[in-house]
Amino acid sequence: MFELSILKEFITNKDSYINYRNFLRKEDLTDELKPIFDAVDLWYKNNAEPPAIEDVANLVFTQPTKDGQRDYLKATLNRLDTINGVGTVHNLLESFKQNKILLDLSSLAYDAQRGYKPLSEVLALTKRLEEPIKFEIEYVTDDVEELLNDTLRTPVLRWRLDSLNRSLGSLRKGDFGFVFARPETGKTTFLASEVTAMACQLTKEAGPILWFNNEEQSKKVKKRCLQAVLGWNKEQMLSGNPAEMYRKYQEQTHGKIKIPTLKTTNRREIEAICQKEKPSMIVIDQIDNVTGFKADRKDLELGEIYKWARNLAEDFPVLGVSQADVTGENQRWLYMNHVANAKTEKQGAADFIIGIGKIHDQGYEYIRFINISKNKLDGDMDTDEKMKHAKIEVKIRPEIARYEDLL
Repeated sequence: MFELSILKEFITNKDSYINYRNFLRKEDLTDELKPIFDAVDLWYKNNAEPPAIEDVANLVFTQPTKDGQRDYLKATLNRLDTINGVGTVHNLLESFKQNKILLDLSSLAYDAQRGYKPLSEVLALTKRLEEPIKFEIEYVTDDVEELLNDTLRTPVLRWRLDSLNRSLGSLRKGDFGFVFARPETGKTTFLASEVTAMACQLTKEAGPILWFNNEEQSKKVKKRCLQAVLGWNKEQMLSGNPAEMYRKYQEQTHGKIKIPTLKTTNRREIEAICQKEKPSMIVIDQIDNVTGFKADRKDLELGEIYKWARNLAEDFPVLGVSQADVTGENQRWLYMNHVANAKTEKQGAADFIIGIGKIHDQGYEYIRFINISKNKLDGDMDTDEKMKHAKIEVKIRPEIARYEDLL
């Protein structure tokens, strides 16, 4: 039914809601759907950002419902969550706009004919039929100084590995990339090493780094972060003074690394937490396990996840973690074709891709091979164009949760 298409458009697109809601009359709706439209109206009355389906559902079910209506509303809200964008919905909304103006025009013309309204009001309303909908659009600045400062001159989130600073440069708002490797390669150690270095760069006023974890126990991940900040091994941690460790950790990171304790990583939960915390950066490990997406094939479903992460990055940098498939086992350099469960969708959504290789040869147990297989970042003042797609040998120190450049 057309009402569902309009509902989904209003829920996901605030501009459409603002521009068309007044042209949709309540009598145009079925009685069963009116509570949902009322909930959307209530949401936008109190919130600046579009709601999630869960937000609308919460508002719907805070109101009394008739016998049997609750099940219908639940089914409708579930269906809304699966509806993709409908290309013709704007044509439909335009028709409602025209019908409403024509209805008002007929009444106004009658009043003008009887001398109750001036002809100028009829002419002004007639012009509205051809007026384009006005959207608030913000354009990128032409200020060269601002462009250079924001994209090159001003460092933002720098890496612990200086080789990555010379290759990729800072992570900035708008940047999305992912790290991938085979199991037991040291992905969590890499994240702990780099994320803690970035957290130590944040001011007290800055938003936190949110680490969404569905790969390991979250307390183990936080312990690895503590090790990476202090540079301490397990023995030092066990024999140290907890209060002193806490003080040093807070002193350096300002408590800016937050790991939500979620049973699953659902897209709506991530979006809600990000809206609340206003993060400086987010990490998603593993990004392929984020739920709330549907497609005909697994690779297309994963592609939707990565496109979603790409959109999230408009507000803060996003770093995802994925797996390499079996062809990446015992390989030094991992390329984009080694990414698991992917053809081109995952790779195409990213600004940068970091592959971490590992070989089984004796003497290489603590050597890792970093390949920058994709790099669309602008970098910083000290990045080296020759290292844009660098192959870098580094040392992993799992006992202190750090990676180090080889001298």
